[in-house]
Amino acid sequence: MLVDVHSHYWEYPQHFSDDFRLQAIRARGDAGEVDLTVRWQDYATSGGASCDRTIVFGGKARHSGLWVPDQEIARYVAAQPDKLIGFLSIDPTQPNWQDELVEGHQDLKLRGIKLMPMYANFAPNSRDLDPLWEYATKHSLPVLLHTGTTFVTQAPLAYTLPRLLDDVATRYPEVRMILAHLGHPYEGECVVTIRKHPNLYADVSALHYRPFQLYHSLMLVQEYGVWHKLLFGTDYPFTTVDATLNGMRALNDMLEGTKLPRLKMDKMEQMFERDALQILQIQV
Repeated sequence: MLVDVHSHYWEYPQHFSDDFRLQAIRARGDAGEVDLTVRWQDYATSGGASCDRTIVFGGKARHSGLWVPDQEIARYVAAQPDKLIGFLSIDPTQPNWQDELVEGHQDLKLRGIKLMPMYANFAPNSRDLDPLWEYATKHSLPVLLHTGTTFVTQAPLAYTLPRLLDDVATRYPEVRMILAHLGHPYEGECVVTIRKHPNLYADVSALHYRPFQLYHSLMLVQEYGVWHKLLFGTDYPFTTVDATLNGMRALNDMLEGTKLPRLKMDKMEQMFERDALQILQIQV
């Protein structure tokens, strides 16, 4: 089974503020602006069709200028119900977020929660979020959180550190969490955090295009013995299923002629084939 646990849906630039768009262009440097509107056919032809299921979400972060209504995610999922699983998004700095949580889950039938702490400017371990973690516990909803780097100037890196989820997992041990991007560039924190807590996992999305850093990150995974806590993800549309699989499978190639230790490719292939839906308790 191949499950992409990390893909986006949005329309670009409609769901982004001008400030977010301009910062994204700045971050790309000479590459300039790119159309990031998500279309199912583009995802499918770039390897997405090979996935048994794909988890998709939008994102809500008023502080940074991103807002994708959950109704848009539900509509997108409804067009490909045999392939897509939708997650709702919450920005707890905004009024009525608890109502949106209930609506997204109970009315729109979305199957998990996506949080963007640094983009929305909140600490994920704040006690103000206790109602969210209590709801996720009661309804067995998995939670995927952005952890790691960003190009958005006003997004505080302090809120994206993987260690913050240690506190949450201690208080809410039943909640299944995915720490996105292996916490890049705080992979060490991410590895020791997911090792400590049985229901914490990390995805490997949007990492293959920094191959030497990813090699080091996965070597940490290997040395700490937590290959089994990794889930496959892409971060589409920033990269694709095919590019992610090919890039990760080629990581050992750059070590030719050196005595550097090799990544265990059988463990990597097991990660690609892992039944993430069973781990996350998502029924299909």
